[in-house]
Amino acid sequence: MSPCGPPSSLKNSDITFHRQHHHLCHCHQASSQPPAPTPTLNNTLSPPLNDSTSLCSISAALKMAAFSPSQTTLVLLILIISSPSSSSALNVTTLLSSHPDLSDFTNLLTSTSVASDLAYRSSLTILAVPNSFLRSTDLTRHPSIADVIRYHVLLEYLSWPDLLLVPETGKLVATLYQTTGRASGDLGSVNITRSRETGRVSIQSPFPDPTSNASILNQVETVPYNLTVFAVDSLLIPSGFDTMASDYRPPPGINITDALLNGHNFNVAVALLSASGLVAEFEADEGGAGITLFAPTDEAFAELSPSQDLQSLAAEMKAVVLRFHVLRSYYPLGSLESIVNPVQPTLATESMGAGRFTLNISKLNGSVAIDTGVLQATVTQTVCDQNPVAIFGVSRVLLPRELFGKNQIVSSPKTGTGKFDRAPSPIGSYESQSPAPAPSIGAKIRGNFGILFICIALCLLLC
Repeated sequence: MSPCGPPSSLKNSDITFHRQHHHLCHCHQASSQPPAPTPTLNNTLSPPLNDSTSLCSISAALKMAAFSPSQTTLVLLILIISSPSSSSALNVTTLLSSHPDLSDFTNLLTSTSVASDLAYRSSLTILAVPNSFLRSTDLTRHPSIADVIRYHVLLEYLSWPDLLLVPETGKLVATLYQTTGRASGDLGSVNITRSRETGRVSIQSPFPDPTSNASILNQVETVPYNLTVFAVDSLLIPSGFDTMASDYRPPPGINITDALLNGHNFNVAVALLSASGLVAEFEADEGGAGITLFAPTDEAFAELSPSQDLQSLAAEMKAVVLRFHVLRSYYPLGSLESIVNPVQPTLATESMGAGRFTLNISKLNGSVAIDTGVLQATVTQTVCDQNPVAIFGVSRVLLPRELFGKNQIVSSPKTGTGKFDRAPSPIGSYESQSPAPAPSIGAKIRGNFGILFICIALCLLLC
């Protein structure tokens, strides 16, 4: 007899129970065997489908319940479809790409490689800092900015109802920075508190004299039980973090006009920028995450057809086209070639609306290709690459499809910038502001397809 086979003295019910657990290779004695439970559909399907429950054991249990092979297969497929483990990895940058006022923070997630660290994590809460607050600090160019960004990733899923339950004494939550080993004690955690009087939720370091604190403005995105993104009104700095690191020196501003003139082939671009008055705006944007400017060569302007003449546009639309050539983040050439989110918002996106005036950037035949929806240009040269400014020469003038495509949308820029405003927060206001949870793409697929599949399965089971 095999050492894992059932002893001959076992009763029939004991043998049934033994076979159900045969894959565990545990020998059982007749005297110690509990009576086998009567198999039913309810107690057969009760275990959740997770890492500790194998499909083999569930399949064996289904056979005990007198399911046919086809019925067993159907039930197993239903379990797989409804299992959370079947969902795909989250792409945080894609999730945030529809929020142009978070473009700086999104770009920092990418440039610091924190976004790739989050790809296969779950149960997270991200505290995103809007552009209007992020651009007021020079710390975004700190050599250890990656750890600062990690400090904004909480290793716990917190929904609006969870925040409503936070006591005044606070709730300590570990961050991604804590996992690096560079934070001593609990200094890699944040303390979350909620004021009974105002209802405002605040986040700060657990250190008695925190170096920074922030308040939650609103909820931005949610993928139930996997990820919530809240907007906060300040960059959080871990206690003990050296904000005056010896190797940190804010770089001097880059003169965009001089850099283009030194390129010797961008005279038309310089003239347009100077006439528009946008040079000062672009140079002011060098703070924060920096900028990347695509400058068409003089030959590119010469190749424009009469219908594409920029001089025929109103001044405000001409400014939109020029802003369309600028990304709100510093991307050296290597980063452009391996960009995580190919659809990039531009400065024009911020004034014209989310999802509009975007560029699709990819690597094509060894070069960086830029698709506007109307035409495709390639990067021909690096004019300037000095953090936080990158200027690249491009082979064609970037014409947005919203102005030059078949379905042109010519309208004035929005008067508002879409920034996150600090709204009054009376008690209970967060509950009323909380939007309905938005399921992930994987959840939608599993939900719609799963319902259809379950209906078909039930019909087959009942036939």
